Parts: sequence; structure tokens; C-alpha cells
Amino acid sequence: MAFFKRKSKLPVITAGAPVLKQRAQEILQVNDEIRNLAEDMISAMREFDGIGLAAPQAGHSLRLVVLEVPGSDAAELTPGEEAMLPRMPMVLVNPRIIGRSDTLTECDEGCLSVPGIYAPVVRSERVVLQSELLDGSVIEYECGGLLGRCIQHELDHLDGFLFTDRLSPEESRKIARQLEMIEHSGKSRNYIRSKRG
Repeated sequence: MAFFKRKSKLPVITAGAPVLKQRAQEILQVNDEIRNLAEDMISAMREFDGIGLAAPQAGHSLRLVVLEVPGSDAAELTPGEEAMLPRMPMVLVNPRIIGRSDTLTECDEGCLSVPGIYAPVVRSERVVLQSELLDGSVIEYECGGLLGRCIQHELDHLDGFLFTDRLSPEESRKIARQLEMIEHSGKSRNYIRSKRG
């Protein structure tokens, strides 16, 4: 794909915006509008140095996710990491998690919609992703590592959850004031994040 030379025309929406708390709508047909949105989402993700962005974070309540997870030097990769990492950036249309490992891992996460906050989140070590791609094909892979975590984080956005909703009560208390400030300051900017912050 000849992705993504121009600067994004899309904003990144910050915590407090109603679109981030809604369940996103299924995409019924991949057309030029969806392809252009995906292109602009990848541009926005890159402008803000992200590794994933969901359409609600760009102000569109649609089940669309873009990923640009870096390669891994892990000795053993999951099938999803082997197949997907060399193909980045990737666009996922109506992605679903259809399986989760019983094993959990904790790792710090951040989010383009919650700038400046990082906190530990417990997630499944591996997930099974099923998704359509822009060309109409369907993938289904077991994904672990950073890719597996990023998939869980971004698909949460499609169901109206931020990573801050997944924190333990203790961690929630630690970031409560900072999150409140992001939400409060966002009101005056229509929850649109500037490149500076």
C-alpha cells in the first residue's frame, strides 16, 4: 500500500469525550470513505507516536483499528506476531477477540487519548484475533507480546473502555487527579488533542 505520506486531517480525541464511552458501530461495507479514514488514522497515529489507534479516538464511532506495532526480538513469537508484525501498518475492520489465555500479565500502558498517564494493566497473555482486512479477506491469529496487548487495548476502545477503566482501585486513585484534569481541560477544546499535549 502507498500509505500515508500526508499529514492527518483527523484529531485525536481525549478522555471525557462521549464518543470514547460508546460501543462503536459495525462497518457494513469497506468503501473509499473507510479506506480514507484508515489512511488518516494511520497518519494521526504516527503524528502522535502511537502504535495503535481506534476509530473512536479519531471521533468516529466505527469498529476500525489501525496498528503499527514494532517488530519483536523475542526468541519465540506467536503465529499472529509472525504473520502480522512484518505487515505493519495494519488496518483491522470489525475485529473481535474470540479466545483468551487463562494466563494473565501486568504491564504499564499509556494511550493517545489519555496523554501523560501510564499505569499497570492486567490483561490476557495471549488472545485469538479474528478480523476482516480492507481487501475483504479475514485473518484469525493467536497473538501475544506487545501485539496481543495492543489488540486488547485498541479493541477496548471499540466497546467504550479506556485502559484507565481497567486499573486496580489503588492505581485508579493514583491517577484520578491527573485524569480529571485531562477531562476538564478537554471540555474547552472539544476534547481535541493538540500535537503539544
